[in-house]
Amino acid sequence: MNIDLEIFSPVHQVTNPLFDEHGVKVFLKRDDLIHPMISGNKWRKLKYLLKNAQDKQKNHLVTFGGAYSNHLLATAAAAAKFGFKATGIVRGEEVKNDTLFLCKLHGMQLIFTDRDSYRDKQALFHKYFGDDEDAIFIDEGGASAEGALGCSELVDELTDAYDHIFCACGTGTTAAGIINGLNNHQLKTQFNAIPVFKNGGFIKDEIDRFLTAPAEYSLHTDYHFGGYGKATDELISFIKQFVATTGIVIEPIYTGKMVYALYDLIGKGYFKAGSKILAIHSGGIWGLLGMKDRF
Repeated sequence: MNIDLEIFSPVHQVTNPLFDEHGVKVFLKRDDLIHPMISGNKWRKLKYLLKNAQDKQKNHLVTFGGAYSNHLLATAAAAAKFGFKATGIVRGEEVKNDTLFLCKLHGMQLIFTDRDSYRDKQALFHKYFGDDEDAIFIDEGGASAEGALGCSELVDELTDAYDHIFCACGTGTTAAGIINGLNNHQLKTQFNAIPVFKNGGFIKDEIDRFLTAPAEYSLHTDYHFGGYGKATDELISFIKQFVATTGIVIEPIYTGKMVYALYDLIGKGYFKAGSKILAIHSGGIWGLLGMKDRF
């Protein structure tokens, strides 16, 4: 089967009196519209991983994530669509939730493991599937050179030039891919990474390991709101207002933090008047399922 999806990821302008006040224009690349389940950077990161599995005649995808992992759900949906078997190794005690329900609905088998064992994912893969010649290892979040390659293609789709690009960062793969894409096209666009982890400076090493050439970019580490999977009332309030005034759904794990950071930096006069800014909606809106009680 041809491992491909038609990419529908338009660029929409977002308006706000704040932008007019500071003389900037803001646009949003709607990767969330690529596919309802395999959305955003999840599709881009999986694309060449699935092609690699097909080339190696591996039909069993084994991957990893937490109990509310968008990556697990995307992999389950992609496996169902393209004819693979899928197993998700889930961090932590056995639970039932909406995300894992959707994973199982798409045919994914789930294995729960304690957090200490989860740290060595290769060992877990070999423990359960070392003798399975059909199985292939896919790292948590699709972190890989193949994932970065898929994300680099986002830049190929851009028809306008931008002074800045913003993107949330978890594994660093998406950021690395976009930076590689900018370099491929010799664009001077400044890339801005928003780590979603507390003390997120470490993400620079994760980004750099997937870069095809050295590059300078900006890390904004003050927008984690307490750490991965955490949110404050201020962030939740911002997201509710953004969705209600734009009709574009964002969530508190990734894109919500990135959009908040962008608005905050605009308000602080970080950008020169006349700047064109592109924010990447990297999908993952199913992350809302794990934080419904906050809304």
